[in-house]
Amino acid sequence: MSDRAKDFPLHRRDVAKTLLNARVDMLIVTGLGSTNWDFTAAGDCPRIFPLWGAMGGAVTMGLGLALAQPDKRVMVATGDGEMLMGIGSLATVAVKVPKNLTICVFDNERYGETGMQTTHTASVTDLAATAHGLGIADTGIIRTEDELAESLDHLTTGHGPVFRVIKVRAEPLDFVLPSKDGVHLKNRFRQALLGDDAL
Repeated sequence: MSDRAKDFPLHRRDVAKTLLNARVDMLIVTGLGSTNWDFTAAGDCPRIFPLWGAMGGAVTMGLGLALAQPDKRVMVATGDGEMLMGIGSLATVAVKVPKNLTICVFDNERYGETGMQTTHTASVTDLAATAHGLGIADTGIIRTEDELAESLDHLTTGHGPVFRVIKVRAEPLDFVLPSKDGVHLKNRFRQALLGDDAL
């Protein structure tokens, strides 16, 4: 397996902060593991819904949200390990064609939650090609700061579904954990979605 991810130029928490700040009304579902920690570190806020369980469920959660709220922009930010677990969900995204959904896979070629073991993307697996093969037309890979900057408007406003693999460095980072109170997370996200009507 390749060890190249230790030299990738993009740092995951910088990417998370860039995406979080790119559009202040965008709803974000973060997948089990490192993306939860990244977006919490970037600026934990009510419009982020972090998954504490259900590995492989981030895309389906984001898809349901996008379909239920077609006037809201929804982003799923998850890792390569979590995406591999739920790869079949991309076929459903392709069939439903939600115009307001972006999926960003933070790919450090590692299982960050269980000890940084390499995933299949460190070898031969190409998640962008897989998503395209499952029927998502707008796919690609982001590897550099310039590519991220050039893609940012499309990620936050482009006609979806948009799928991007973002190659991020495999690096040890301190845990910055979101709340584990599921009721609190649900209620604050509901308020971010519906405003005062949710109270």
